[in-house]
Amino acid sequence: MPNIKSAKKKLRQDIKREKQNMTYKKTLKKTVKNIGKMKNKDLTKAHSTIDKAAKKGIIHKNKAARLKSKVSRSLLKK
Repeated sequence: MPNIKSAKKKLRQDIKREKQNMTYKKTLKKTVKNIGKMKNKDLTKAHSTIDKAAKKGIIHKNKAARLKSKVSRSLLKK
């Protein structure tokens, strides 16, 4: 445990950010996992979720582009 006041605050901030990041990560994984069940109206929602994760720094922007492409390709096959 940190003893210095600023270190204690940093620890609190890190825990808070980790919770937020895990929330984004879980929704992203759920979106990618359910690609097969998606319909055309879900495409924009999936793209939005992926873009938000990339914007927040959860995933790299190139990975976001790959995932968006993967989602689009899977819908075109149907």
